Amino acid sequence: MLGAGLDLLDQGLTVFDAELRMVAWNAAFLRLLDFPESLARPGVSFEDFICFNAERGDYGPGDPAQQVAERVARARSFQPHTTERIRPNGRILSIRGFPLPHQGFITVYTDVTEQRRAAEQISRHQAELEEHIASRTEALTRANRELTAAVDSNRAITQALRRSEQRLREITDAIPAAIAYVDKDRIYRYANKGYAGWFGWTSEQVPGHRVPEVIGQELFDTISADVDRAMAGERISYEYRLTGRDGEPAYARSTLVPDLAPDGSVLGCYVHSMDVTEQRRTQAALAQAQKMEAIGQLTGGLAHDFNNMLTVVIGNLVALKENHPDDPLTENFVEPAMHAANRGAELIRRLLGFARRQPLEPEPVEVNELILGMSKLIRRSLPSTIAVSTASREPCLVAMVDAHQLENALLNLALNARDAMPNGGELRIESSLEHLNVHAAADLEVPPGDYVQIAVTDNGMGMDGSTLARVFEPFFTTKQFGMGSGLGMSMVYGFTKQSGGGVRIRSRQARGTTVALLLPRIEEAETQASLPAGRHVAAADLAGKLVLLAEDDADVRSVVRMQLSELGCAVVEAENGSEAADMVENIPAIALVISDVVMPGAMDGRALARFVRRFRPDLPMVLMSGFAESEFHTSSLDPDHDLPLLAKPFSRDKLLAALSPLRN
Repeated sequence: MLGAGLDLLDQGLTVFDAELRMVAWNAAFLRLLDFPESLARPGVSFEDFICFNAERGDYGPGDPAQQVAERVARARSFQPHTTERIRPNGRILSIRGFPLPHQGFITVYTDVTEQRRAAEQISRHQAELEEHIASRTEALTRANRELTAAVDSNRAITQALRRSEQRLREITDAIPAAIAYVDKDRIYRYANKGYAGWFGWTSEQVPGHRVPEVIGQELFDTISADVDRAMAGERISYEYRLTGRDGEPAYARSTLVPDLAPDGSVLGCYVHSMDVTEQRRTQAALAQAQKMEAIGQLTGGLAHDFNNMLTVVIGNLVALKENHPDDPLTENFVEPAMHAANRGAELIRRLLGFARRQPLEPEPVEVNELILGMSKLIRRSLPSTIAVSTASREPCLVAMVDAHQLENALLNLALNARDAMPNGGELRIESSLEHLNVHAAADLEVPPGDYVQIAVTDNGMGMDGSTLARVFEPFFTTKQFGMGSGLGMSMVYGFTKQSGGGVRIRSRQARGTTVALLLPRIEEAETQASLPAGRHVAAADLAGKLVLLAEDDADVRSVVRMQLSELGCAVVEAENGSEAADMVENIPAIALVISDVVMPGAMDGRALARFVRRFRPDLPMVLMSGFAESEFHTSSLDPDHDLPLLAKPFSRDKLLAALSPLRN
């Protein structure tokens, strides 16, 4: 089931354990690296894949044994790595490896051939533009020398030259690029409007000043080695960081083209610079989105399997406890096991929160009231050295959100802020109405419009760039071992994204951090339609009822059958949807259907529900899922029926509650 989900990804993916044995892979991995399907099976060693590549010459000339040994040794270090490799077929693969908490690693393979070709084409176009500018500038300089010699005898030519220079200046000022000329003494002789404005000068002020005076000594120290190489006659390109006009960090790419005299000496160099800030942001956002999506897909699949296991564990422990209530061993052994199993279920719930697959119950929530209510709990949870304040810029802010999950998210953010202020400080929770335009909405991957923003701000230690880049990853934490699970921020991120919103985070070291949740806003609280009054179902109501249980996992089926039997039901079982459909069609005595959502074959739980609706529309049905994700929301099966969805693992009481739609 997990493998089928991974096969939907365009990117290749592999998971190796601490012994470098394959745990999981997908079809894209085999296709991108041209591996035979016979090689991919659980337990195959990482070295087998490397040997296969070395023997067919993927790593180029050299000793295959040495090539294999070097790569296996690097893999055993379990360090994050990113590299690119050109396959013999000419395709370029980006290979990124991420270590797992207990060693082993996940590797993602992406075909970036078309991206690199596009980048090369842009580079060629830029080079052509630079050469054209250099050619035109050289022609003008040559013409200027010729005209200068005759200036005293031909004033008309001098005036024509000035007009030509003015036209050239107007052209270069209109070009969406920063252009300048620096002589061999590092003194500017020319700068267009874009270049001068970049550093807060005018184009008339720049000529005659040295480079450090214009761009600043700190930036010059960063690029001085590149300038030296250009002045030695080498054409060179580089990127650097500077502070933009809005005070935010900006990035530029500059190309220096040496200006050579007829004797080969360097007279200076032409400077061509481009603002690549948006490009860098787009690339970073794309890489982050791909990484988070890949981790989310893997997390959701693993959570489904673990929920099935926990259903079996918890169900059998409950049965053992009920059958031996007075046995002292129950308290000594069963109770700790039950506690651990429930903790495992909570861990899976938080993982599903990150993967955006937890069940939510969104409703209109007045955010200001919720914050005021939560502020009392937060104050009791923080030490007296931390002052807590709340504020709102709008009198009424209503968001469509799961109130319980929002409270959990705010408490998580408050506790993180507490840990960032060990010596005390101030925590501020502020709500406001935020309008996202097209560009701001695109950054958060949400539709443009009005959103309710809840900003949680502290003045603690803050975070550096590397921490910010990983803050939403599950199990990533800066706390000491045993002090945190690393799932708090990932749960906040997953809940907010699943609610149709986004998360902004800004942090500066020694200044503090602001985490802003943006949630869909509605104009006013909508009154929920009253649900038809249904009677509560007691265990006695189920006595003698024939229940069809459809579940492909035999262990889970055994536990649910036991729970139904304890409620007095008679149970018939089906291993898949097709078998269950046959029973519905041929056994009229079936009074209720309970089915897993995910089952092998052409008919899963959703397809079975559609069949039941067509064949026996009055037959009650309950679905079970280890995912409990929004894509399995059963209202899409029939607009007139909203089937109960029972999230695994569940107790007998939860099963009984889910059977409330049962009718005689």
